[in-house]
Parts: sequence; C-alpha cells; structure tokens
Amino acid sequence: MKVRFKKLSENAITPMKAYKGDACFDLYASWVAVNVAKEYIKYGTGIAIEIPEGYVGLVFPRSSIVNTPFILKNSVGVIDSGYRGEITVVFTNVKTIDPLRGYREGERIAQILILPIPEVELEEVDELSPSERGTNGYGSSGLK
Repeated sequence: MKVRFKKLSENAITPMKAYKGDACFDLYASWVAVNVAKEYIKYGTGIAIEIPEGYVGLVFPRSSIVNTPFILKNSVGVIDSGYRGEITVVFTNVKTIDPLRGYREGERIAQILILPIPEVELEEVDELSPSERGTNGYGSSGLK
C-alpha cells in the first residue's frame, strides 16, 4: 500500500523506518515552538500525510523518549483519514521549558503507525455478558 505525503517546508525530512520490518515511520522535527504559559513544547514535522480512508495514523513517542524529560501531551496522537494538515507533536517537558534541552530541528521526535480501522457498530443493551474479570478495574490483575 502506498500512502501519499507532502513536504510543507524545505527542511522537512521524509518519514522513514530505521530497519526493515519496523512497524512505524520516524517523524522528524522541522520547527519548534515553546508555549511557556501552557507549559508545552510543540514540534512541527513539515509533513502532511494522506491517510487512506479506512485507516488511521497513530503518533507515538519514540522509545528514546526515556532519555528526555518529555511526556507526549495527548498520549497518542490520532491522525484521521480526512486530516490534511501538518503533523505536529506536543510534549510536556517535566523539568524545564528550555527548547535547547529538547529535540533539535532534524532530529527524530516521534513515530507514526498506520493501521486499518475495523468496521465497528455499537449496540446498546440492558446487560453485558459475564466475564472472568467482571468489573475489576485498575490494578486488579496484579492482585491474583
């Protein structure tokens, strides 16, 4: 399957997979903006992607994020098939809002996974079928 993309700036870097068999394409920083008032750092990729209908793009942090003070602001970014704008990645920097301590232009900042979306229809019912877990929630599987 081919997925079309467009470079929106001269310094945009084509999303790439580091190794054959990788699930995700790396996304690179094209520009950075710091919002001190809202305590986040926003990176633009300079890339717009045409996700095919019936698919979704999921933007995740890279595993190397453990070496930074960053947390991806929206946990996982969802890129719907109808979106044609620039892919941006927003992080909270838990230590400082100094962009010099973050990623620099040209560095890999995140990764995108493109997946098919199953056709799902929700059906409201009065009762749900029983399961072994039942209503046990947060942390319940660690109590066994």
